[in-house]
Amino acid sequence: MKLFFDFFPILLFFIAYKAYGIYTATFVAILASVAQVGYARIKHGKVETMHLVTLGLIVVFGGATLLLQDETFIKWKPTVVNALFALAFLASHFIGRKTLVEHAMSASISLPAPVWARLNLSWVIFFFMLAALNLYVVYNFDTDTWVNFKLFGMMGLTLAFLVAQAFYLSRHMTEPESKLEKD
Repeated sequence: MKLFFDFFPILLFFIAYKAYGIYTATFVAILASVAQVGYARIKHGKVETMHLVTLGLIVVFGGATLLLQDETFIKWKPTVVNALFALAFLASHFIGRKTLVEHAMSASISLPAPVWARLNLSWVIFFFMLAALNLYVVYNFDTDTWVNFKLFGMMGLTLAFLVAQAFYLSRHMTEPESKLEKD
């Protein structure tokens, strides 16, 4: 369900693009992102950083696309989003006690410190790879191909990465200490 929620604006962008074109799809993506953030705020009282960053970038890049009638801006948004996430994950190696991956997952699983570091670096590489791959598609294929890649290619690559990560984690997971053992 969370994956659908995360990909909701992209899915609506895809549908609107197929029906009405890039500019309508861009407008729909902006509205969907605003709705996504609003729903999260109302339902949970907070909004994930990823959704806020994505909203800010869709407003900026989508707004530039609509204002200047140039689809290049919206095509660059996934590259900027993924590069920013890669930089944030990379920075977490040097700032704070835990990496971003460890912050997100340490309540659920227990891993040795070097595994957390490798896992976090794998996300850095993955996000940079998605950023570069998006630019490759933008400049080497038509808009139809880019839209299909944005939905199916990026989602497929993300799912494949998560499956590979699960296999990697299964080799290194240890049972978290129970509360009684700590006392």
